[in-house]
Amino acid sequence: MSTENLPQSPEQSPQQPPRKPRVAVVFGGRSSEHGISVVTAGAVLAAIDRTRYDVLPIGITRDGRWALTADEPERMAITERRTPDVEELAESTEGGVLLPVDPANREVVYSEPGSVPKALGEVDVVFPVLHGPYGEDGTLQGLLELSGVPYVGAGVLASAVGQDKEYMKAVFTSYGLKVGPYAVIRPREWEQDRSGARKKIVDFAGEHGWPLFVKPARAGSSIGITKVDDLSGLDEAIEEARRHDPKILVEAALRGREIECGVLEFEDGPRASVPAEIPPPSEHAYYDFEAKYIDSTPGIVPAPLTAEETAEVQRLAVAAFDAASCEGLVRADFFLTDDDEFVINEINTMPGFTPISMYPQMWQASGVSYPELVDRLVQAALRRSTGLR
Repeated sequence: MSTENLPQSPEQSPQQPPRKPRVAVVFGGRSSEHGISVVTAGAVLAAIDRTRYDVLPIGITRDGRWALTADEPERMAITERRTPDVEELAESTEGGVLLPVDPANREVVYSEPGSVPKALGEVDVVFPVLHGPYGEDGTLQGLLELSGVPYVGAGVLASAVGQDKEYMKAVFTSYGLKVGPYAVIRPREWEQDRSGARKKIVDFAGEHGWPLFVKPARAGSSIGITKVDDLSGLDEAIEEARRHDPKILVEAALRGREIECGVLEFEDGPRASVPAEIPPPSEHAYYDFEAKYIDSTPGIVPAPLTAEETAEVQRLAVAAFDAASCEGLVRADFFLTDDDEFVINEINTMPGFTPISMYPQMWQASGVSYPELVDRLVQAALRRSTGLR
């Protein structure tokens, strides 16, 4: 591949104005949410202000290769019910992008077999729009900390807590936030004593009733989740969840309304958006992947809540943000039960940023446009350093 069209390391003379901050938008990844991450990246690339920032799109393929990709947001959309893929956008099938691991050097290098490595210039901030393991779970954040490169969103601890639903619920409980009943089946339990693990779930159902939701403990975008109405569907649901994560979570069904609230870091601290409600999808058993991304089941923004209910869910969303030591942004998901009580279901430290995603919709309704939202996240990342803080 010729390097003629690659981004060039900016040469700056004393007469030139200071260069614009360079933002590397990193997307794709090795998780089951690869395609949704690409869609999110397309929306971010289309919205980021090119008069204020230089942009470097970097895609991570499903097998973990860091690829230089085309800066063509229009190619990163769901078409014919199919999500896009980094391999389709990569400039080369073999070339790779290398981030520095020296905090004193932020220069990114492009390398291809048989060619001299090419410097692409320094990166000032990374906007990681990866969802799920190997990106949203603290692994990428740890790499960026070692590299000394600021990045958008939660740090290592908050990303890990936000990805693992078992420990997320434990943290929330320790901070006085109410969570629903749940059980965890660890890999060793299932592999060494399936009958005992199955009995644990059956006993849980005996206490809390059917249906149950069986899900991967460390996945998102409603991937791998099964609603189980009785014992006959349990084994299949477990195997489906374990296709995405060897550790699974079993949750009791909560009767009530699904309410979401966005949190965004401003200069004076985190603030909550107006909340949204996710109505039960008419053609799906629950708000699953197909309903969320393929059929685009619309949410209600703002949610039809009383002023007191709105204030309470906003308070709880910020409390969840603080409990997990989050930074940048969070989408907090709740149930408003039939007993008029908010129960937190989970947080997403890098929520969906697609044009139909609830997080940007909630902030749009709160007076923060999509481009302003992206700019605020980048600016928040630039304001803080890496390392302990």
